[in-house]
Amino acid sequence: MALTESTPVKIGSPAPDFKLPATDGSKYSLNSFKHAKGLVVIFTCNHCPYAKASWLILIKLAEEFKPKGIDFVAINPNDENLYPEDSIEIMKVKVQEWNINLLYLRDESQKIAKEYRAVCTPDIFVYDMGRKLYYHGRINDNWQDSSKVTKQDLKNALNSLLNNTPPPITQKPSTGCSIKWKD
Repeated sequence: MALTESTPVKIGSPAPDFKLPATDGSKYSLNSFKHAKGLVVIFTCNHCPYAKASWLILIKLAEEFKPKGIDFVAINPNDENLYPEDSIEIMKVKVQEWNINLLYLRDESQKIAKEYRAVCTPDIFVYDMGRKLYYHGRINDNWQDSSKVTKQDLKNALNSLLNNTPPPITQKPSTGCSIKWKD
């Protein structure tokens, strides 16, 4: 799988709204998270090795930061005709299998991924209480081996957000498989 880097998005940009179905059978929009101090939006999937490696980290971060007022939402935009394992049915299976503790939404039309300018899985966006982009970058500095992680970029950004400090000046791009766009 070819490594793709996220494309820059201007810090302070507003979060695009959405209304997407989730694996729990409900639909969610940006307003569903209106009381959260911050919102982490992750474009991800079930099959990409980079995305698979990130799930456990994201689950642990959600476990740590949800009680502090940060909400997490994962959105799968991949073309399920090319990658059937990214269908809503398999997403539901993965929520159970991987013990996913964050909402997992399906962007079948891929409209929302395009509005966010997401390009890879995982592609991480963190929004502040006003839903302005605070952080857009990688989870950490070693997706393959958690024992070799020296920089926890996403965790540090979430702590900074909760401490009301300005967004990190240096934000390294997310990396992963390219989103599987429809023709």
